[in-house]
Amino acid sequence: MATPPNGPQGQPTPQQLHAMRQQLAAEAAQHKMSIDQYINHLKAQAMKQHAQQQQAQAQKQQEHAEDEQRVQNAEPGPPTPEALALAKFLRGQDLKTRTCILNGQRKDMFKVKRAIRALHSPAYIKARSKNPTLLPEVTDRVTAENTLKLLPRSLLALRVSKIDSVEGHSQGGGSKTKKRIKGLWTVKIEQHQEMDDMEHYIWLYEGPQWKQKLYAVGALVILMALVLFPLWPVKLRIGVWYLSMGMLGLIGLFFAMSIFRLILFCVTLFAVPPGLWLYPNLFEDVGFFDSFRPVWGWQEEKKKKKGKKAAGLAAKGDDGKAKTTSSEKETAGDANGTPSAAKVTPAAGLRDLTSRVEEVEEDDD
Repeated sequence: MATPPNGPQGQPTPQQLHAMRQQLAAEAAQHKMSIDQYINHLKAQAMKQHAQQQQAQAQKQQEHAEDEQRVQNAEPGPPTPEALALAKFLRGQDLKTRTCILNGQRKDMFKVKRAIRALHSPAYIKARSKNPTLLPEVTDRVTAENTLKLLPRSLLALRVSKIDSVEGHSQGGGSKTKKRIKGLWTVKIEQHQEMDDMEHYIWLYEGPQWKQKLYAVGALVILMALVLFPLWPVKLRIGVWYLSMGMLGLIGLFFAMSIFRLILFCVTLFAVPPGLWLYPNLFEDVGFFDSFRPVWGWQEEKKKKKGKKAAGLAAKGDDGKAKTTSSEKETAGDANGTPSAAKVTPAAGLRDLTSRVEEVEEDDD
């Protein structure tokens, strides 16, 4: 039977030990060391390599943790070119934005899930092929969320949440309240910028500023033209006079319509409550065309009236309970043979007492 190469129980044979010693002696002679010194040198070198590996691994873990913390708790700064390129791309996509109110100003609001879809769309791949240095690569959900986090870091878009009417429309500790704008959310900015599908973000990025600059130049030109009005030609000045008269007529028509709608409301308030308004959104904080839609509408009842009605119903319910309790007490007193304090007519009282005694006897059975 042949002996295994490493001897019984996996141990090296004497021949293998002798060959290992000879090799070790030859390597020690090459390094001009004794065998013991060479062994200690190998041990020190192995320990040094192990320490370096542990240090490199710990450094990688620390860098990874710092990167995650930097992504989660990154402080807002000036807009980066990457964030601006991403904002321009998303602004051009159909995110189904809706208008909301933030600190009295109108802002466009979108959902995270629609922005994620836009980053996974072929349009983003095409845009990134044209500008690969600025638009980050998106391969999965994690990279899409990290890409969207560029927006809040650069204060181009922030997460918001809807606030209730009491909190969102109160001023001065609730002493004075604003009218709620119909169909629009009043929102507040949240501290943590999360990327869940159903979270809402508002755009703070207004896009290129060339429109604002163009409006400013136009306003300056109009102001200079008004200053030089005495130098205008006579026909042009006459035309401006007719135009101003037409504008005054429109303003007078507006005031007449406001007075008429108020009179109409006062009449219908008593004739057909709760009252009818002509152009109910005329003085609401909406657009020009939305101010004349709808043409008419009923007056909305205030919450205080609803509260009073609810209190009245509760009081009636308490009275009903009290009456029921008193009738039960009278029934119990009649069953025990105790005369009731209520005044009854002889015939009706006997019928009442007889029926109640029969009911009590049936219950006892």
